[in-house]
Amino acid sequence: MGTIDFLRFVSLCILLAGAETLHGIARTVLLAPRVGKALAIKLSVVSGTLLAFGLCYFFVPSIGAHGLGQHLILGVALALFMATFDVAIGRLVMRLKWARIWQDFNPSSGNFLSVGLVLLALIPSLVWWLRASAPT
Repeated sequence: MGTIDFLRFVSLCILLAGAETLHGIARTVLLAPRVGKALAIKLSVVSGTLLAFGLCYFFVPSIGAHGLGQHLILGVALALFMATFDVAIGRLVMRLKWARIWQDFNPSSGNFLSVGLVLLALIPSLVWWLRASAPT
């Protein structure tokens, strides 16, 4: 059982946060005016998950996790980091009220951040499985 490289984990967190921030800006500025906010949010769950998968596909193997358990822990840690990052951006940068921030996590209000976080928690395990089952 290996140890997870903390510096590489933090680097992946920063990459994901930057990519998802730019993704959110692009959704708001480019997509939402064309298709509407509600559809843009739904589409961005798909594109954001694909973006996170792409980054994880290239960077998760170098982190040093072994086996399904460590990859699940890694995924949960990434999801917790991103949830904390989203809350921090909402409170500190956008100056949103707590009720508005929690609304972003509620699928019944038309927001799917929680769905994206669950998918992010599973992505490192999917990457591990895909790479382990790939023919060499």
